[in-house]
Amino acid sequence: MLLVGRDLSPFVRRCAVTLHLYGLPFERAEYATTTDVDKIRVHNPLVRVPALVLDDGETLIDSAAILDHLDETVGDKRLTPAGGAERRAVLRGVYHALGAAEKAILIAYERNPGMRAPEFYCQPWVDRLTGQAGGGLGFLEKGLAGREWLAGDRMTQADVTAAVVYDFLTVMVPELASAEELPALAGLTERLSKLPAFQQTNLDKFRK
Repeated sequence: MLLVGRDLSPFVRRCAVTLHLYGLPFERAEYATTTDVDKIRVHNPLVRVPALVLDDGETLIDSAAILDHLDETVGDKRLTPAGGAERRAVLRGVYHALGAAEKAILIAYERNPGMRAPEFYCQPWVDRLTGQAGGGLGFLEKGLAGREWLAGDRMTQADVTAAVVYDFLTVMVPELASAEELPALAGLTERLSKLPAFQQTNLDKFRK
């Protein structure tokens, strides 16, 4: 399999981490949406990452679709339960984390002069995005209070995604990732960062 996209994207990285956790062999095409548009378009006409090219040549796009396929592939090892209240609990954590990531990405774009001319910068819009991201992160922090994992008694995709997103924030929008304000989320990220699957996808090369 071929995973298209860089680990700086939390959507890509959560797929890469999961592939490693599942022990599924794959190769990388670490293309950036800002500089490798034509290369990404070969795999996804939307020019979005991640894309996962399967061994038979079929290409899956969007991290949710990719992880759904991987969960089917590994069966009982899956990090997202197949159904019921357990599945809903995991997905609540996943989508609060991804929602925070989406808002943080918009903040980063707003501040990037290559994406938004400085004269069009809108502080009220950034304030709104910051509040939305904070709401998602606050949900995760509350869910981890006094608990080891976000859903159930083992690591799930909610934990993987939450840790990936928090780590992404420390690089791209660090004011959203205050360890003092989000100690449980910071602690989860620190614990998971010691796992080989996280170490193999670490963001050190993207840190200033």
